[in-house]
Amino acid sequence: MAFFSKLKDRLFKSSTKLEEGLDAIVQDGGAQDTPEATPDPVPQPEADPHPAPQPDHAPQRETTPPPPAAAAQPEAEPGPRPGLVGRLLGRRESGEVLRRELDDDMLEQLEELLIASDMGVDTALRVTANMAEGRFGKRLSRAEIQALLAAEVARIMEPVARPMPIYPKRPQVVLVVGVNGSGKTTTIGKLASQFRAAGKQVVIAAGDTFRAAAVEQLQIWGERAGVPVLTAPEGSDPASLAFDAMEQAQRDGADLLMIDTAGRLQNRADLMEELAKIVRVIRKKDPDAPHNTLLVLDATTGQNALSQVETFQKLADVTGLVMTKLDGTARGGVLVALADRFGLPIHAIGVGEQIDDLQPFDPEEFAAALTGAEE
Repeated sequence: MAFFSKLKDRLFKSSTKLEEGLDAIVQDGGAQDTPEATPDPVPQPEADPHPAPQPDHAPQRETTPPPPAAAAQPEAEPGPRPGLVGRLLGRRESGEVLRRELDDDMLEQLEELLIASDMGVDTALRVTANMAEGRFGKRLSRAEIQALLAAEVARIMEPVARPMPIYPKRPQVVLVVGVNGSGKTTTIGKLASQFRAAGKQVVIAAGDTFRAAAVEQLQIWGERAGVPVLTAPEGSDPASLAFDAMEQAQRDGADLLMIDTAGRLQNRADLMEELAKIVRVIRKKDPDAPHNTLLVLDATTGQNALSQVETFQKLADVTGLVMTKLDGTARGGVLVALADRFGLPIHAIGVGEQIDDLQPFDPEEFAAALTGAEE
């Protein structure tokens, strides 16, 4: 629950963007819907004493309870006054709810809003079509649309919300790929620390031998978690380091070997050859390795995350995703587009720098935080 609160706070940019957009859509062509507003003979303070039980005033008692009675009879106040959506989400105190008919114009505006939130065209069309099913022509409030959107996002994300599988094979080799700056090195450190805390013996190989900062960062995480970090001189062959790490992990009886890799997409041919060589070398020790290939994505890149998945699927056999930096962007919708388009398992999401800021992916919590709806 603590992580959900943090996730909701950190996804504030995305949820605010969606909420403001939904407000604007409903206001554009919407009309106020005041429950039971037709019986309007309110200006009669004489009916104040106690003769409320009179039959001719029975229909008015529900909508306009006299002020003195409100204090003495609390049941009458919370009744119809806030309205259905106000009671559901606790957002409207006045009972006046702005509603708009769900028509073609409104659907088009919803699609544009979701596309602007980085859900992508195809996903936005699919989400709005599902939201409209059985509701076309009905009048909906912002909060009702928000709840429908959250439910649809959760439905898309449910099939891909899976933790990284743990196999009995020792060591289980986890190859971690992603562009430089995506949070790859930090993610390895956090995962290693969490696995270690869960009783797993972990070894890290600092395979991005071209970036001294990445090696230093892993060493700091290794010290923090009590996990050995194997390094090699700057510029040395990453495949050779991976082979040595494999032997070390086998000698230590380690459960997991996590291998960091370079992420220089400027020269894809070199990167592809480097990754292919790492895989060839570790398969000399274990023909089934790597057992997991995790792609770490930076949420702030928005739609570029889609092209990164396509690229790394060609470079390496990606088995799962980790999305970082959801706290620094209004582009959280890209995770929905990734799930809808690729269907790859999303193992974890990150919303900060601390160890507990990387957590298993929960589709309902994410959908509620992204849309600003109640969990």
